[in-house]
Amino acid sequence: MLRRFLEKKCFHLFYFLILIPNSQFHTSFKINNLYKSLSSEYINKHPYFTARKDSYQTPTGKLVDPYFVVEIPTSVVAMAITEENEVILVKQYRYPVNALLTELPGGFINPSEQPMQAIQRELLEETGYSFASVHYLGVTAANPGVLNNFTHMFLALGGRKTADQQLDNNEEIEIVLQPLENVRLMLQHREIPQSMHALCLFYGFNFLEVYAPGQDNQSPLV
Repeated sequence: MLRRFLEKKCFHLFYFLILIPNSQFHTSFKINNLYKSLSSEYINKHPYFTARKDSYQTPTGKLVDPYFVVEIPTSVVAMAITEENEVILVKQYRYPVNALLTELPGGFINPSEQPMQAIQRELLEETGYSFASVHYLGVTAANPGVLNNFTHMFLALGGRKTADQQLDNNEEIEIVLQPLENVRLMLQHREIPQSMHALCLFYGFNFLEVYAPGQDNQSPLV
């Protein structure tokens, strides 16, 4: 019992100090004053795939040339839970890995949006659900060795079906509702291969252990 109590208190402190809701949180990772960019040349430009060839110098004077970077927009993802305490999963085909994957709803942020606005829009478009509250869980970098983007993670509670799906022309998304415990088992059994979504579920379940759905008003993230 004592160990469990201490784990919850430590996680509570972790949320206060680290997972503070801040749409610009990811900028704190950048240390451009220590690493000097020497050159940058675009070799491909597309709204969802922009590649460039850079060179830079490390604080020790080492020259790294070339270094290839892929630019893609910042994205959002959410562990979304309905009023019936079911997690909203989305099943869709992913051409690059040639697999039908079970994932969480989410997508890219539009240029004029903040992360919170983007996830609420994506949830409504992909699932047709609106939510009573949305909590910020943190930020992750999917592949910082190549990609320059970050993904903001959220927990959405009290979902209610209020609209039909509004999918893009290239999207075919099947909605799958699963009880919380089933999704926990899926995570434990490695059935969520999308790394950013698995991490979002991990943070979401930890959040729920600290702040039960009926006690959200006690959360520092409300």
